[in-house]
Amino acid sequence: MFDMHGETVCYNEKDETAVIIDQTLLPGEIVTLELWEKEEMYDAIKRLAVRGAPAIGVFAAIGLSVLAARDKTADEKTLIGHFLENLEYLTSSRPTAVNLFAAADEMKKTALLHKGEGADAVRAALKEKALELHGKDIEVCRKIGEYGADLLKNCDSVLTHCNAGRLATVKYGTALAPVYVAAENGHKIRVFSDETRPLLQGARLTSFELANAGIDTTLICDNAASYVMKNGLVSAVLVGCDRVAANGDTANKIGTSGVAVLAKYYGIPFYVCAPFSTIDKNCLSGRDIKIEMRSGDEITDMWYEKRMAPKNIRTLNPAFDVTDNSLITAFITEKGVLSPNEF
Repeated sequence: MFDMHGETVCYNEKDETAVIIDQTLLPGEIVTLELWEKEEMYDAIKRLAVRGAPAIGVFAAIGLSVLAARDKTADEKTLIGHFLENLEYLTSSRPTAVNLFAAADEMKKTALLHKGEGADAVRAALKEKALELHGKDIEVCRKIGEYGADLLKNCDSVLTHCNAGRLATVKYGTALAPVYVAAENGHKIRVFSDETRPLLQGARLTSFELANAGIDTTLICDNAASYVMKNGLVSAVLVGCDRVAANGDTANKIGTSGVAVLAKYYGIPFYVCAPFSTIDKNCLSGRDIKIEMRSGDEITDMWYEKRMAPKNIRTLNPAFDVTDNSLITAFITEKGVLSPNEF
């Protein structure tokens, strides 16, 4: 099982470090990293050592507090200047994850609110806000789990894409929270986990955490999603997301949109599990969501002993796609189950 009391991200207050599980090493090794340099924090987000929109947001908040706490000799003006530089630097690591910017904005408001009270007061306020965001994520995900478990009370199997479980948040997860809460209530739900190419978050992370939790889990290749739906093996689809536009268009891991199209065709409910912080009211539709493009090496080389594509082949490797709101049955949030037009 996980270290850190079942948490993926936490604040080591004694040593003033941000602590994460290095998810790039799962499932082979469970390694925790204690980070206190901004370059390390940026790298952890960029290379997906910490990932999942909620987890990234909380990690950034803790990271900004740690950096301020360690900036011990700075006066207030210098401290806030360094804080704003660090904030801009960390938010440049992953442009699609709205929680990263939301958490950073909360931290910025906190710093500016306490401006004029002295450097120590600003540091203390930033720490308090980071811990508040950490605790709020656990509470929000638990609520999502409760609403989702009630919605799925007549459901015996779900399909999920990528990883939106405990490893993508501080503790419960979003898309997998209903499964965990249902299990606590004695309702066992079987999970089909897409492998999720090219980084295999479904194979490496979702399967790992579900197996550790004793959940009945079946790993499938991405191309088998249609097969399990057509053959009546799936009652519903649960996914997380990285950003939701004001009209309900939703950005999530590449391949999610295809799963939504299949679910629509086969008449299977498609639920997006997301905290309200993932809804970006300033983003009018999916067309306004910036999609992160990643290295083609993730397609051609990663996971293979030798390159599996011609050296001169072009690649296109978007990290996310956008699912149209018309394909989404409902959003499961901490405020209840909502349709896209109820935001």
